[in-house]
Amino acid sequence: MDLLAEILRADRRIRPHILKTPLLPSFPLAGDSGARVWLKMESEQYTGSFKARGAMNRVLALTQEERTRGIVTASTGNHALGVARALAMTGITGTLFLPQTASPTKIETLRRYPVALELLDTDALGTELYARQAAHERGCVWISPYNDPYVIGGQGTIGVELAERADRIDEVFVTVGGGGLISGIATYLKIVSPETRIVGCLPERSPDMYRSVQVGHIVTLEQQDTLSDGSAGGVEPGAITFPVCQRLVDEYVLVTEEEIRQAVRLMVTEHRKIVEGAAAVAVAAFLRQRERFAGRNVVIVVCGANISMDNLIQILG
Repeated sequence: MDLLAEILRADRRIRPHILKTPLLPSFPLAGDSGARVWLKMESEQYTGSFKARGAMNRVLALTQEERTRGIVTASTGNHALGVARALAMTGITGTLFLPQTASPTKIETLRRYPVALELLDTDALGTELYARQAAHERGCVWISPYNDPYVIGGQGTIGVELAERADRIDEVFVTVGGGGLISGIATYLKIVSPETRIVGCLPERSPDMYRSVQVGHIVTLEQQDTLSDGSAGGVEPGAITFPVCQRLVDEYVLVTEEEIRQAVRLMVTEHRKIVEGAAAVAVAAFLRQRERFAGRNVVIVVCGANISMDNLIQILG
C-alpha cells in the first residue's frame, strides 16, 4: 500500500473523529539555545494519546465482512485505548490483549469500554505474537499497534497538521517504539518538506528499533522496565515500519531514565502539562543537545499523557 496515499485518505476519514491538537511554543524548552521550539500536544488527543488516530483509521477502514468477524489487538495500553474508543463508537466487538505489566491506570480505563480484556504473563512483543495467533484461530481481524498501513496512515495525519501550521520545520523529535508514529510523520513530511530532519527518540532501556537499524535487520532485545512504557517492547519480524525507519529517520537519540524523569517534571513545572514517560523521551532527547539547534525551528511530538498516578507522584515527589 502507498503510505502517503493512505495518510491523505486517513486525514479525510478520521477528521470528524479526532482532535486537531495544539501546536504550542515552548520558551522554557528553548532556553538560551537560540532554537525556536514548538510542542505538538498529542497528549491532549482523545484517549490521551496519538494512538486514537491510527486506531480510528484502521477500524473505519474495515469492510462490512470484517466488522462482523470482530477484531483482536495487543498493546501496552495506549493503542488499546484508541481501539476501544473506536469500537465503542462503531459498535464493533473486539478483544484486547495486554501484558500484565501494563500500566494499571490504562487497564482501569480500558475496563470502562465495552470490550473484552485478556492479560498475559509475558512482555509486549510476546503479547503481540500471542494475540496475532489468537486472532487467526478465532477468525477475527488482527490489528497491529504499528505494523499496519492503516494505523501508520492515521498517525501520519499528525504530519499533515504540522505542515498546515508551521511555515518551516527543521527538526522533528518523535518517540519510537514499534515505529508507527515516526513512520507516518516522516512519510508525509519528507514529501512536503524534504529538508526537515526526523529525529527518533528512544529510552536506553528499550532501544529495539535503533539497534535493528544499526545492524540492518530486526533484532529482539531483552526487555527492561522503563518509564516509557508506551514505547516499550520489541519490533515484530517483518514489520513494515522497519524499512521506513531505515530510510527516513535521520538520527536516533537514546535517553536515560533520569532524563525521562526530568522531562516529565519540566513539563509539569514549566507548562503545567502532565505527560507520560514516552512523551518525555522526545522532550529529553531535545534537551540533551538543544545547543545544536540555534536558529532552527524544532517540533517535539508530545505523544501521550497516560502516566500512572504512582509514577507521577514518585517523579514529582
